[in-house]
Amino acid sequence: MPPQNPTDFEQQLVALRGYLMRFARLQLRNDAWAEDAVSEALLAALAKPQAFEARSQLKTWLVGILKHKIIDSMRQRQREVVLDSGSEDDDTDPLAHMAFKTSGHFAEKPSDWGNPEQDLKSRQFMSILDACTEKLPPVQGRLFLMREWLEMSSEDICKELALTPTNLYVQLHRARLRLRECLDLNWFAAR
Repeated sequence: MPPQNPTDFEQQLVALRGYLMRFARLQLRNDAWAEDAVSEALLAALAKPQAFEARSQLKTWLVGILKHKIIDSMRQRQREVVLDSGSEDDDTDPLAHMAFKTSGHFAEKPSDWGNPEQDLKSRQFMSILDACTEKLPPVQGRLFLMREWLEMSSEDICKELALTPTNLYVQLHRARLRLRECLDLNWFAAR
């Protein structure tokens, strides 16, 4: 169902632009490319407002459009993409600061996360998750978003960024550990 008033629709798009820019910057790591992708997504939405049938939230629909624009941008600039070597702590073992028993199990039982499915629906949880994702080192954040948010296959990511599958899995594992730690500290422990 298209919006009743085109001006209201345009204002809603403008209100969501900041969120879309943050999402695109996280993925593309280039302000100009992010601006292009967001502009193209907003233009696509403005060109066919009737395509928004209110089966989801407007924000969700726009992120869906933006995902495709980001993938298109990455393919277009495939040869221009240079991965940062990462920060110094990328070379350290991410598990070194965690306490393990000699058996390989956690020394302390992880905190109770409650009902994750219910928490996923929480806007507060999503804002904490966004903040934790933004805190990831650039390489890990980009790879995590490509795999989990853009839903690119591991094979496509390796091909796109000239990574070995082993390197990809190590980086994704480190990203997930950091996200877990961040969520433990900022969401689950605070409850």
